[in-house]
Amino acid sequence: MFTRLLIANRGEIACRVIGTARRMGIATVAVHSDADADALHVEMADEAVRIGPSPAAESYLNADAIIAAAKATGADAIHPGYGFLSENPGFVEAVEAAGLIFVGPSARAIRAMGLKDAAKALMAGAGVPVVPGYHGDNQNADFLAGEADQIGFPVLIKARAGGGGKGMRKVERAADFHAALESCRREAQAAFGDDAVLIEKFVTAPRHIEVQVFGDAHGNVVHLFERDCSLQRRHQKVIEEAPAPDMTEEVRAAMTGAAVRAARAISYEGAGTVEFIADGSGALSTDGFWFMEMNTRLQVEHPVTEAVTGIDLVEWQLRVAAGEALPLAQDDIALCGHAFEARLYAEDPANGFLPQTGRLAHLAFGDARIDTGVRAGDAISPHYDPMIAKIIAHGVDRAGALHRLRRALADTHVAGTVTNRAFLLALARHEGFAAGAVDTGLIDRDLEALTAAPATPDLAIAFAAIAALDLDLAEPRLGWRLWGEASHAVRLMQGEGLVERRLILHGPGSVTLDGETKLRLDGLGRDGTVVAGRQGDRSVRADVMRYRDGAGTHVSVLLDGAIHAFAVPDPLAETCGIVDSGDAVTAPMTGIVRLVDVRPGDRVEAGDRLMVVEAMKMEHALTAPRAGLIAAVHGGEGDSVEGGAVLVAFEPEAD
Repeated sequence: MFTRLLIANRGEIACRVIGTARRMGIATVAVHSDADADALHVEMADEAVRIGPSPAAESYLNADAIIAAAKATGADAIHPGYGFLSENPGFVEAVEAAGLIFVGPSARAIRAMGLKDAAKALMAGAGVPVVPGYHGDNQNADFLAGEADQIGFPVLIKARAGGGGKGMRKVERAADFHAALESCRREAQAAFGDDAVLIEKFVTAPRHIEVQVFGDAHGNVVHLFERDCSLQRRHQKVIEEAPAPDMTEEVRAAMTGAAVRAARAISYEGAGTVEFIADGSGALSTDGFWFMEMNTRLQVEHPVTEAVTGIDLVEWQLRVAAGEALPLAQDDIALCGHAFEARLYAEDPANGFLPQTGRLAHLAFGDARIDTGVRAGDAISPHYDPMIAKIIAHGVDRAGALHRLRRALADTHVAGTVTNRAFLLALARHEGFAAGAVDTGLIDRDLEALTAAPATPDLAIAFAAIAALDLDLAEPRLGWRLWGEASHAVRLMQGEGLVERRLILHGPGSVTLDGETKLRLDGLGRDGTVVAGRQGDRSVRADVMRYRDGAGTHVSVLLDGAIHAFAVPDPLAETCGIVDSGDAVTAPMTGIVRLVDVRPGDRVEAGDRLMVVEAMKMEHALTAPRAGLIAAVHGGEGDSVEGGAVLVAFEPEAD
């Protein structure tokens, strides 16, 4: 076994690998960009090396800098994590040429599976079922449109070098094909440096089921059962589970057998995932699933497999890379219970799931396994994936694991940035999901209900008012006045709405929120961020956080599983922050302008595309909020823009 391991990654996966390496007695080396100089993975490692500026292309994708860091620190192996250079065969060869061990498959195996078209041809030859489609070299747009017509709509355009949901477009009709192809190619070129695509039949009611496989240098290949990853948004996984709901032993044997054949076909070593698409319109069947791709790395969702098998997959990776045989034979690997993983992101579900930035003023999790690369006080950077944490819940059966996931999500409190936590909780409570009726279209079908903002009860406003006023609930003179009633006017912003109430103070631990109805709280006390008391005969409690950032003072209240966020207006400000933006289109997030469709003087109609901004390797089209004349365009193709910056200005509407 090697003695010093460099992790060529950041965030959650770097912390995850460091944890296992430490348990095994292996010293660790972290690498970091300027943006990550104070990151958690840097703090956890035995040693850390700066490898470049904040952009990933100049740091985490800088193979020479990473290899130089490994040699300078005496590391004898490099773990790539996932993403970045994890599936780059050139990096593998450079690592090995430097006399180091790459913790992962061979460059040959990565190349065999790296291009989806070649991989499908290889799998078909190995007897693995593949989805009908065009996987050839002809990339002429008109030719591809013709192939799509022959396959029959709907079709899926997929970047041949793609992954993580990037470079994929579903096309419902022929008239939309060329525009979708152009967008897909741009995104694929930006994400993977390769704009070639393949065309596949889109399976109605598809389920995404993948099999975890492991191989070693001694010819052994095993599977660690399956994961269902059907809950997706824009082809990106949201909640994963193991095992798959309604999986029969007969179908499991067929699917895992195909996965093992796929791994054997390329003499695979290390951790890999064989992904299948299954027909979810009815019961799973042995002839109703097809190979999609093989990911030649550790998957984001690997913890659910660890939970149901009791196996540390990172430890297996390290042992196989060191030349050891797999620790267990197939017959020794058993399923135990059920597990879910929910991906907590800094993104805004109510605004098209746009990535968010911000500083984590408060970060507290419920009772579950938490894999994270951040802590309270850290900033969510615009340079990288906005994942905050993975929340993993395990139970003796599916119902028990799902109940634990719901509780963990309900008890998770993040303040300082917008997150998808409420969306995840709504999804975990979805009746169809609870019944195991999952397919990749579930989220889109019920998106409005899943992203609906919860109503704000008076109780949440009362807790927010206490925090906004920074009351000392134990103060003996709380509420004392020589004459009249002791009270405070409270003004809070929630979104674009202004909440105006009055908080009456009765004495230590007792207040009343005045309004159309009065809400009295007694016996109030604070323990850290938790405020608890009584509302009549009912016990009430909330996790309450008051904090300041560059925009002012804020209050975040976690009450009954819902987070209610408020801004405390500056009484000296002229407005409460409500802005009329009808004459301007602003950048929804920090990113790079990839396409500009308009010039000053152009007339546009409501809904016309004005620009395309790329953030975190995903494209976001900016459209006209109304018809009118373009007055100014700020930013050209390739320009970096800050979130909130005005990109397109309209001529004012005539009175």
